[in-house]
Amino acid sequence: MKTPEEIIEILQNRFTDEEWILESGQSGLPWIRVPANKIKEVSKILRDDAEFRFDTLMCLSGLHYSAEQELGVAYHLHSTSLKHSLALKVRVPEEKPEIPSVESIWKTADWHEREAWDMVGVQFTDHPDLRRILCPDDWEGYPLRKDYVPQEFYHGVPTGEKTVSEQND
Repeated sequence: MKTPEEIIEILQNRFTDEEWILESGQSGLPWIRVPANKIKEVSKILRDDAEFRFDTLMCLSGLHYSAEQELGVAYHLHSTSLKHSLALKVRVPEEKPEIPSVESIWKTADWHEREAWDMVGVQFTDHPDLRRILCPDDWEGYPLRKDYVPQEFYHGVPTGEKTVSEQND
């Protein structure tokens, strides 16, 4: 079983051209910040290398860092054989929110990436079927972005969403 600190040290030795960052959030769960252009390669290593064997992508979530004008993805990995877990995070600018798909590495990423696209607007390059999964194809905007303004009507039908001014009344 490898600790996040040991995993980041191994990654630093394999990818000497990158600056690897180990962080922890309010929950204390550590994660490794991975550059977007390396996520697929790092994911393959973490799945296939005998030291890691992260065979399960438990969750993939889209994130919106509005203050930094960035979108992100959190990947929660688990090794069923080695009994260790790890979180990875990738961040990209809002104006070009492209991250390589990991669907070819963990098939469960298929629907998770589609949801992150639908709700936050992260575009997963090389995804085999990147289209909305929860909202209609012609829905406007990304409902989980912090700057999202709900549509009051969809094809002439009220959505039940109130405007910000109506919510404050």
